[in-house]
Amino acid sequence: MSRKWRSVSLLTLAELLALALWFSATAVLPQLTAAWQLSAAGQSWLTMSVQLGFVVGALTSAILNLADRMPVRYLCAVSTLLGAGFNAALALFVDRPATAIILRFLTGATLAGFYPPAMKIMATWCKEDRGLCIGMLVGAGAIGSGLPHLFNAIPAFGSETALPHWRLVLLAASLSAIMAGIIAAVFVETGPLHAEVAPFDWRYAGRSLGERGLRLANFGYLGHMWELYAMWAWAPLFLLASYQRAGWSELAGRVAGFATVAVGGVGCVGAGFLADRWGRTRIAAISLAVSGSCALTVGLLFQSPTWLTLLCIVWGISVVADSAQFSAAVSELSDSRYVGTALTIQTCLGFLLTLLTIRLIPSLIERLGWEWAFTVLALGPLFGIFSMLRLRALPEAAKMASGNR
Repeated sequence: MSRKWRSVSLLTLAELLALALWFSATAVLPQLTAAWQLSAAGQSWLTMSVQLGFVVGALTSAILNLADRMPVRYLCAVSTLLGAGFNAALALFVDRPATAIILRFLTGATLAGFYPPAMKIMATWCKEDRGLCIGMLVGAGAIGSGLPHLFNAIPAFGSETALPHWRLVLLAASLSAIMAGIIAAVFVETGPLHAEVAPFDWRYAGRSLGERGLRLANFGYLGHMWELYAMWAWAPLFLLASYQRAGWSELAGRVAGFATVAVGGVGCVGAGFLADRWGRTRIAAISLAVSGSCALTVGLLFQSPTWLTLLCIVWGISVVADSAQFSAAVSELSDSRYVGTALTIQTCLGFLLTLLTIRLIPSLIERLGWEWAFTVLALGPLFGIFSMLRLRALPEAAKMASGNR
């Protein structure tokens, strides 16, 4: 195996293992709701606090240009190990929601030190195949984000132990992240396209939004993020509710929830391969159109678990398939010295927006029921498609995907 593909593969594995932290508490929300008597707002905040922590961490990193001024692999490793520690503390010592929310916030802040820098490392290894490589990375993140749902479905975790089931799920996610930190520290390398160390420039975080091409790429990303994390957070619980209503196995419902998130890895790799050949804007627009259509129709299948599962699999593939292409576009359109900063500010804005839809969905469930709650998510893909078509028409779009736009 060449040095490039060894490094790409190990970085992809680290991403998969590290992202188990993200939805570790969300996956066990039914158990936490029963144990702590959580309201809809409390359930939302356990997920939103991770997003908010990520935004604060990403904004701090972008202003300080950390991803462009520090050894990136060590930034990834330290951040992941800290996140594993905060998550393990929740599993071992916490018995009330307020403390849990604080620890989830800190976990999110540490993930800002891993996710965008990992994309920068990937970009240093890839040029003509950048869409595919970053697609592999984001796809691994999709599978990793679904891991807690898989842990929650493992029968051994439900057996009699000294710790409740939900605490074991959180500990499994922390162990996964520890392995990611070790891989990042010991094995991950930056590639030959690594730019010189950038001088400190706190203004670049804002200046990157002033460039027309970058702005439209970020707008497309915002449309995508309006839908993505609300879908990832609530669709697995939607499936579980549908299975329970039909009298089906809860274990099967949890596995279906894991599959809905994890199958996004297939979409990311496939879309990355095609985007390098057919163009980033074209593939992103197609993905947005498919996922937006799923958001509009998925609630109509609530009473038919079989068809609902099939549609959720299609939604899971398409909802994240375009994600890597927005990141690849930003890496191609920005100043090469500040790729890490540009990617960090992009993710910061996107995750800030997710706070709104993650909180919105439970409120809509209470008012409208599961059948109509997800329709509002289709607004994001609509805005994203419009932004991608505008970006495609710009001269600077020729910098993307070796001229394939």
